Amino acid sequence: MKSDMLWLKERGIASVADSVLNSEELDNTVAHMLVVDWDTSRSATHGVDTEAALAAAKTQFNTLQLPVMDLITVALQSENYVMQLREVFPDKEEDEDEDLA
Repeated sequence: MKSDMLWLKERGIASVADSVLNSEELDNTVAHMLVVDWDTSRSATHGVDTEAALAAAKTQFNTLQLPVMDLITVALQSENYVMQLREVFPDKEEDEDEDLA
């Protein structure tokens, strides 16, 4: 149990944050929001309903589904959630040790 809590503290939480912040889905959604030029006075967006485009981008962001979150949700519902999270986010050192054996 102590080992599990240590892994969760030192590796698990960072792995969750890293996988969310570096997800392709989040990157694409944020990029979409930043690419649109919301200033309708410029010629590139003249005549374009940028308010609707911004609203659609915000909706896309607010309803974003990350596949890794589904894996985390399932793991957290398990009685041994740390073991399940370790399967989702294996330690690189452990993987390298297994490959050498």
